[in-house]
Amino acid sequence: MVILTLIDASHQTPLRQWRFTQVRVIKVGRAPDNQVVLDDGLVSRYHLELRQIGGASESWQFVNQGKNGTLLNGVLVAQGLITAAALLQLSPSGPVLQVQVELGVQGAWAAPHGQPIAGEPPMPPCTHAGNSPQNLFCNHCGQPIKVERLVRHYQILRTLGQGGMGTTYLAFHEDKGIGLNPNQPQGNALLVLKEMNADMAQVAKAQELFEREARTLKVLQHQGIPRFYDFFVEDGKKYLAMELIQGQDLEKRVYQQGVVPLQQAIGWMIQTCEVLHYLHSQNPPIIHRDIKPANLMTRYRDNSICVLDFGAVKEIGTPFGTRIGAEGYSAPEQDRGRPSTQSDLYAIGPTLTFLLSGQIPQNFYRKCEGNYRFKVDGLPAIPAPVQAVIEKVTEPQASDRYQTATELAQELRQCT
Repeated sequence: MVILTLIDASHQTPLRQWRFTQVRVIKVGRAPDNQVVLDDGLVSRYHLELRQIGGASESWQFVNQGKNGTLLNGVLVAQGLITAAALLQLSPSGPVLQVQVELGVQGAWAAPHGQPIAGEPPMPPCTHAGNSPQNLFCNHCGQPIKVERLVRHYQILRTLGQGGMGTTYLAFHEDKGIGLNPNQPQGNALLVLKEMNADMAQVAKAQELFEREARTLKVLQHQGIPRFYDFFVEDGKKYLAMELIQGQDLEKRVYQQGVVPLQQAIGWMIQTCEVLHYLHSQNPPIIHRDIKPANLMTRYRDNSICVLDFGAVKEIGTPFGTRIGAEGYSAPEQDRGRPSTQSDLYAIGPTLTFLLSGQIPQNFYRKCEGNYRFKVDGLPAIPAPVQAVIEKVTEPQASDRYQTATELAQELRQCT
């Protein structure tokens, strides 16, 4: 028996279900002559087929035929073997189908390639032959092609980046129903695993910041912030598991594609203000302290902003002293170790300037009336109303700036 369940991706709840017995091919698409009809503009008329391999005790595979592609457990592939409770997404932002394959009246799960079914001889391990070098998962068995190492139940597939505090990895979480953290994703999923660097593990302040990042993400729930999955210590090292955001950060976007059109840049900054409003509205308010283009990611699925890297977060009311911030983007009071919510707003000015000009913010600091000011007057790429907003939000005194993210967002909307 094959059971297909249409899943509400936002709430992980079933919407509709189809059950098939004694069939070898199941067609899915928008056309009415498919066995599973999905009326969605992102779904092709004949989007994919599920095909049984071999006899009744063999497994099933899917073959993509849709122009927008199909994702198997979050990875875009042309075809793949269906493992237990696999998730098929028809296009990167299309509907999600959960596929369950049951054998016989007992309803046992069909085993993945390389795992024996009761009463049957074991299958030889998959060699992963014939896969593209870019593939993370095998087209034949659906398992990761190369696992660098295993940290608890997380399979590390590759390094994403390394900073002074920690190293981030692309990891695969394989749901084996072993009672993991309830915050973790349901089913198999790609995610980000952040490991605290060994040299930082001996620094008390570094440990405090790493743990604060995990503690903060755990209580935040906003579509513009990566979801928290897990925090644990393994072999003396601290790890933070969180949602993988499929997209491109704004720094890479500018360096690879050039300056951003005015309306788009302002739209992204308004979205950033909405995330900052959420952070600043917490009790006590949370200051991000590291707003900059490299920490603002645009999601591929809907072009929306997601704020990354909460390694510098600080709660209002906790002791001052630590100086954290990116050169050119941090406010004067933040450089003195006394940040406020207006410090996060300050960073919007240099960030918007970078998006519109392609130039680093250090190019725009000038000495005026005894203070260094961020000045963008006379820059052709930035219209006068936008220049006025940038110069107000980067006033040296926090009291002279916009006082809330909502107020700044309203002013930016007036510029459109």
